[in-house]
Amino acid sequence: MTIFAGCCSLNISSSPFYAEVFVLLQFLGLILVTSILLIGLYFLALEIQYRDRPGNKLVATVGQWHLQEQELNHYRLVGEMELINRTANLEIMVPQIEAEVKLLSGGSLMGVTTQTQVVSHHPDETARPDNYWFAYIVKVGKRTTLEVQIDIHGADLSQLKTAWVQVHYLTYGPQGRIPKTRHVIVPFQFPDPAESKNWRSTPTAEVLPIRTHLLTELDTPAEVVRRYVSPHAKPGDVVTIGESPIAIMQGRFRDPQETKPGWAAKRLCYLFLPTSSLATACGLQALIDLVGPLRVLAAFLVGAIAKVFGKPGVFYQLAGEQARLIDDVTGTLPPYDQFIVLGPENPQQVVDVIQQETGLSAAIVDVNDLGAVKVLAASPNVAVQMLQQALKKNPAGNADEQTPVVLIRPL
Repeated sequence: MTIFAGCCSLNISSSPFYAEVFVLLQFLGLILVTSILLIGLYFLALEIQYRDRPGNKLVATVGQWHLQEQELNHYRLVGEMELINRTANLEIMVPQIEAEVKLLSGGSLMGVTTQTQVVSHHPDETARPDNYWFAYIVKVGKRTTLEVQIDIHGADLSQLKTAWVQVHYLTYGPQGRIPKTRHVIVPFQFPDPAESKNWRSTPTAEVLPIRTHLLTELDTPAEVVRRYVSPHAKPGDVVTIGESPIAIMQGRFRDPQETKPGWAAKRLCYLFLPTSSLATACGLQALIDLVGPLRVLAAFLVGAIAKVFGKPGVFYQLAGEQARLIDDVTGTLPPYDQFIVLGPENPQQVVDVIQQETGLSAAIVDVNDLGAVKVLAASPNVAVQMLQQALKKNPAGNADEQTPVVLIRPL
């Protein structure tokens, strides 16, 4: 190699000094590249371990709720809940917690007042006499309890139907301050099972829509069947329950305020029909959270191509059962009309438990007013075609009938 300077030239290969400089530069370059690579690998490992972290998994349970007092002008509702730290290897603090209640009634709420307070029942700390919630550390795998007390006053509370309790709690840990809300729906009115007596005839069966209380996460399907259906049932009958009430009893409803739409949800939601529950960013994000973004993107791409060739519905086939079952805001009865309700989990297991605990054959169904009937799960001895014919006119209704259960008596 030759370097020109003015009219002079030097051959590096023949100069020991320049050869040593060249080797040194090569060595320094190798060190620089290696350092950059090591730093990159370090940050990659840091990102991987961050993504692999469980994050903040401190949760509040639905707990146990009961009416301690129920008088004409005073209700006292008490709930016992737990805060459980399911975060691996990390302690989570709860510096703030408070409760509020929204009432649903068949009449005016003018003059009705509510008062709430949260009382701590920590295993290692006594509650303050002023009910101040001091910042509490929930250790790894541990739990603490709290009591929510709600006093409702009014001249006549007989038309109160439901209390929608929102327990707002602040979690504090490595990921910073994360506000969370635990929603608890508590019914006040429970219809008499004997009131359900409007049998209807179909070509394949007699059907009886059965009115229940507003089903909540505090209920179980078997208990509901035992309470409202068993008084009417005979051997050979089949009890059917809508998919949304089952999901609600499983706690499978989400507050849109706590749903964070990502890149795919914000863009793809515009491409669904306005009547679809996936036509909003939060509704579509709920599906993405269940099945993953890659599956949704792949299903959408293949589905779009299939639609061009005249084959609709491919997206729902590829995206999975939950894509059809999600109900977005306004899709269910108040107060669940404020939530995204997912499809039920393990429906076959649910019907098996109903049959084991009540002796009745059962099915979980998705029915609409257009005559579409989809049987998500059924007991082995149930004739699916008979169910579809019996439910074709949607005897449970799609409004506020509050008849999520239908008893079917095959002819």
